[in-house]
Amino acid sequence: MRRYGKHTDEDDVRVRPNRKGNRPRTSIRPKHEDAAEGLVLTVDRGRLTVLVEDRPIVAMKARELGRKSAVVGDRVAVVGDLTGAKDTLARIVRVEERSSVLRRTADDDDPYERVVVANADQLAIVTALADPEPRPRLIDRCLVAAYDAGLEPLLVLTKSDLASAETLMESYGSLGIRYVVTSREELAEGAAARRVREQLEGRITAFVGHSGVGKTTLVNALVERQRATGHVNRVTGRGRHTTTSALALPLPDGSGWVIDTPGVRSFGLHHVDPARVIHAFPDLEPGTEGCPRACSHDEQDCALDQWVADGHADPQRLYSLRRLLATRERRDGD
Repeated sequence: MRRYGKHTDEDDVRVRPNRKGNRPRTSIRPKHEDAAEGLVLTVDRGRLTVLVEDRPIVAMKARELGRKSAVVGDRVAVVGDLTGAKDTLARIVRVEERSSVLRRTADDDDPYERVVVANADQLAIVTALADPEPRPRLIDRCLVAAYDAGLEPLLVLTKSDLASAETLMESYGSLGIRYVVTSREELAEGAAARRVREQLEGRITAFVGHSGVGKTTLVNALVERQRATGHVNRVTGRGRHTTTSALALPLPDGSGWVIDTPGVRSFGLHHVDPARVIHAFPDLEPGTEGCPRACSHDEQDCALDQWVADGHADPQRLYSLRRLLATRERRDGD
């Protein structure tokens, strides 16, 4: 049955009102050419603190970004209220291209990548020489992640008043990795902070480390700001997580940035191609020239055994490499 006559006009057609009152959807997105540039300082439950010029503002991700997220260290474009006044909220409308991305997974079986920090150019791996004991395997994993992300590693060895750095550096000294040794007394006097700060000038440095190694205490000394610090459990030997979210902080003289990250107890490498793991072991890499094609570096004809036997590298380094590769092989076979 015809609802309208043969000669209807627009006044005869009923149009349902748009109850939501919003505009029709379109695939055309605004360019926001007048957006201000900012640096993400921290992320907390969907709210991001962004430094715009010299003032921090609170912002949230705009809907048009879709699933793309912003992390600490990202350079972003921001619109809206940029005064930084209380109860104001701006919008992040664009995340600029990243120069580097440091990633990790919870473990080697976890396919979900967690972006730790963006746009850093240096990774400071903080390790206590005692209380808690050093974890060379965790150091190796952080080195793998650093090389994979294109970051230059820096070893920061704390609590040298409790144990010597000589034993640990026997395994890493030949790698050409820069390192700084600190003690609690030097840290209190300021001498240790000055030595570490010299290695941070002109750089954006992400600090990672096992809980309880004194990472946040060191960061506090570097930036002259207090974040909560914890202690090491005397029974388990484990530290307590005191830093719960990453935070970018400027050095006092404005010559660089420090990004303090939560303490880690594992550093999964699910996202790293096993063929690239060898790049984190520059003392072993030259020895692979004699390996058969597609060598797994853990088989009978691997040339690395002879390379180590000839004294070119520490056997413990080859053990670390094969332990990482074996872990990944178990994951790939699941």
